[in-house]
Amino acid sequence: MNQENDNTALRIGLQAVPRALRTVHKALIDVETVYFGAVGGPLEHLQLITNHPHFAWLQPMSVLMAALDEALDEPETLSTEVIAGWRGQIEELVGPGTTAGSAFRAKYVILLHDSPEVAMAHGALRQALGHLPQPSAGTPARLG
Repeated sequence: MNQENDNTALRIGLQAVPRALRTVHKALIDVETVYFGAVGGPLEHLQLITNHPHFAWLQPMSVLMAALDEALDEPETLSTEVIAGWRGQIEELVGPGTTAGSAFRAKYVILLHDSPEVAMAHGALRQALGHLPQPSAGTPARLG
């Protein structure tokens, strides 16, 4: 397999990750929205999610999803190291990477154990990440 085919396969593997992240994100929002009861229409729901402090803990995942989408929109070649960096960044957020004292991770782990929907979405995300190269040991994960 030549380098162009390698990059195409890596890019395809990475493209599955944003879909899996969005599924996790939606499951988290669905679980958290239950506490508010009937929210109204889609616009009211969006305003609640983006403006209410109860949802602020989701911001790291939202930012990561947006950055990954931007990276995938770029036509340039994504190296194995860059793709491994994306995997490392996501794993620092949702596990098993280490993030000491992360407010996101603390809340995420609770919902992962309490919600079957979050657990199933997490499993699909882990499966998608499993197709990506692993970050090098000792190298900090960084966005590409």
